[in-house]
Amino acid sequence: MKIIQIETFQVAPRWLFVKVDTDEGVTGWGEASLEGHGDVVRQAVAAQADYLIGQDPGRIEDHWQTMAKGGFYRGGPVLSSALAGLDQALWDIAGKTHGVPVYQLLGGPVRDRVRVYGWVGGDDPHQVGEAVAAQVEAGLTAVKMNASGVVGHLPPQAQTAAILERAAAAREVLGPDRDVAIDFHGRISAPAARRLLPLLEPFHPLFVEEPVLPGNNHAALARLVAGSSTPIATGERLYSRWDFLPVLQAGVAVVQPDLSHAGGISEVRRIAALAETFDAALAPHCPLGPLALAACLQVDFATPNLLIQEQSLGIHYNEPGEDLLDYLLDTSVFDFRDGHIHRRDAPGLGVAIDEAAVRRADAASTPWRTPVWRHDDGAFAEW
Repeated sequence: MKIIQIETFQVAPRWLFVKVDTDEGVTGWGEASLEGHGDVVRQAVAAQADYLIGQDPGRIEDHWQTMAKGGFYRGGPVLSSALAGLDQALWDIAGKTHGVPVYQLLGGPVRDRVRVYGWVGGDDPHQVGEAVAAQVEAGLTAVKMNASGVVGHLPPQAQTAAILERAAAAREVLGPDRDVAIDFHGRISAPAARRLLPLLEPFHPLFVEEPVLPGNNHAALARLVAGSSTPIATGERLYSRWDFLPVLQAGVAVVQPDLSHAGGISEVRRIAALAETFDAALAPHCPLGPLALAACLQVDFATPNLLIQEQSLGIHYNEPGEDLLDYLLDTSVFDFRDGHIHRRDAPGLGVAIDEAAVRRADAASTPWRTPVWRHDDGAFAEW
């Protein structure tokens, strides 16, 4: 079997799909979405296609090593996202060729269902209680929310109080048997995080995400971990096991690699194994499309130290007609019961893409750009 064609499709709201065709009619799909930079990643995929055309798709590890390292300059979000989408597609081909789900090729399942969470509150969270109630009504047992909108380096008491009020509102609706995760999105400083983390402890967050920007002083991250009993999570802006090693050494409890950013199925499996040696859990980042979620689930079912899985159904970035299920022929693959998605045995990534809908969306798509926020004084603010 040989690879004969590689195509990319930029579709609303902000996703980049990759399709890999073979001379034996087996097709693989992957997702190389990099929010705000899909057009750049599209060119990176095209560059890697020069290497992959004519190759045997079954040599996944060799292709991963060559694509990741063969260009001399390595890593970063663009190159790693291009690699991720292609890696997913190769695993999809492998599963379809052997007639098994990808998780079987990863050693077989270790669980029968995967717990998932949904988003509430939006970028600038409000009406959190009502949004949490709607997610509970839909059957979820866990939600995640942004802690704040634009926030200062040392937030005044009013901003701190508002963060705590939102956490309290979520906890009140969820009760003691469901979970809330709180995402700071790297918006606050390390000194502000030191003040806030102990104040959030009474609400028992499942984890607090990105209390400081990834790539900042790892000693500061270690001090935050040591100063609070709340589990710390990070990783959506880290792209390799080398990136994750220092944050694991700093003591984070949960790693959140994105299977469309961090080298795909192949690398995230290695990141999960590395995290296991630090007694840290895996919670893949995935506010993205159906192929990204399908790839995540294949890893989730085969990974012992999985905690929970993010999914984007109804997330605030998506407009009507631009949601998780819109490009699937069978939307039931992502049905959840009692807060979980149950394991299925469809081959490959386990999803059937509506290619005609994808091609129509690509023809009509416009690039999605990351919002740019400003503080009251006009200075740049973290989004």
